[in-house]
Amino acid sequence: MKTDKKDNQVDLGLRSFIKNLAYATGGAAFLATTAPWLSSCTPEKLEEVRKEKARVALIGAGSRGQYHIHNLLKIDHAELAAICDTYPVNLEAASLLYPSARTETDYRKVLEDKTIDGVIIATPLHLHAQITLDALSAGKHVFCEKAMALRMEDCKAVYDAYKASDRALYYCMQRMYDKKYIKALGLIKEGLIGEVVGMRCHWFRNADWRRPVPSPELERQINWRLYKEYSGGLMTELASHQLEVCNLAIGRIPSRVTGMGDIVYWKDGREVYDSVNVIYRYSDGRKINYESLISNKYNGMEEQILGKDGTMDLSRGIYYLEEDNSIPGMRQLLDQIRTGVFASIPTAGPSWRPELKSEYHPHAVIEGQVSVNGGQSMVSSDNDGSDEILSAFCQSCITGEKAANVVEEAYYSSILCLLGNQAMDEGRTLDFPEEYKIPYLTF
Repeated sequence: MKTDKKDNQVDLGLRSFIKNLAYATGGAAFLATTAPWLSSCTPEKLEEVRKEKARVALIGAGSRGQYHIHNLLKIDHAELAAICDTYPVNLEAASLLYPSARTETDYRKVLEDKTIDGVIIATPLHLHAQITLDALSAGKHVFCEKAMALRMEDCKAVYDAYKASDRALYYCMQRMYDKKYIKALGLIKEGLIGEVVGMRCHWFRNADWRRPVPSPELERQINWRLYKEYSGGLMTELASHQLEVCNLAIGRIPSRVTGMGDIVYWKDGREVYDSVNVIYRYSDGRKINYESLISNKYNGMEEQILGKDGTMDLSRGIYYLEEDNSIPGMRQLLDQIRTGVFASIPTAGPSWRPELKSEYHPHAVIEGQVSVNGGQSMVSSDNDGSDEILSAFCQSCITGEKAANVVEEAYYSSILCLLGNQAMDEGRTLDFPEEYKIPYLTF
């Protein structure tokens, strides 16, 4: 594949969106209160680095790493200098995508290279913490896939190292850079759906989550997601994204978690659950009800923020109002008749309410076509914010600017996922440990 870059497709979309959003909402005030991490993503900031390039290295060249290479090819201020992987098949495939990058099998060789500004870590989860710590220690800016670490103590060690460092650290919490999520969070804070009273998230797939293995001794290296030594399963791989946006929506962190996890269908020697149901409770009584399984895909993926006056469906970029005055009265009546609201009228008294669910009218968060992730891909979906956050990282490699809140959000979502796994493993309700609380948001 050619390494010629197209004209900054990645940056123009998000930065134009931020510029237009600023005109409509007061600009700096919106960024400060709703999305402070975007303050470095203005068109003016891009202009500052337009003639410069961040020299970055990729550590971990599997499917997600190769996805990042495709995005790097579209970022004008990025140059991939090196690719590192211990699995020759992945290393060769990634090298074909970016032939000018040198290849390595030991990530420490990459960290020793003084000409490399930053590293992109796309390895299995159990390696995230150590490589991140080593990279920060070597003076590199770091972009790492979620989750932060496989153990809570390692999450805290990484966070402490980041706070003591002058290097930028990004985690691929791409929803923070997805336009429909950004706008939706702003509308929630403006009170569009009223006071938030609860949250419901789910992620359903129908596949065994396995990848082909050419030789038995490579089973755990290739299918690392299925084994507890390397993976946090559905929680760290999927729930980490969804818990993070729930916390952003209400500006708090849950204080208690309980749940149940089981291997219901894929009884193939895996160790991680293929079905999880977890409840996160905030100190004020609000809750996140989370569910994920990978033997039925009917419901796909959804993240619903439930307000007294409406519901925000973040994943699809739409919202519904409880009392929708934008719908003509005759249409409401016809919809109610069609859906059976008036089919049976109770006679218990004058304060009755129809108990059947009536049809809600969807409103778009952003006008025009938006990208919606159905949740079935193991790699990513187009225009989900992954390319924009990678571009922001490359910009930070040049300017040294840290993105506000990205590390803190990744930290808490990682800890919450690991707590969820612990609660399921031990069959009990857990409080958020005091030793892992950091000075960000409230409980």
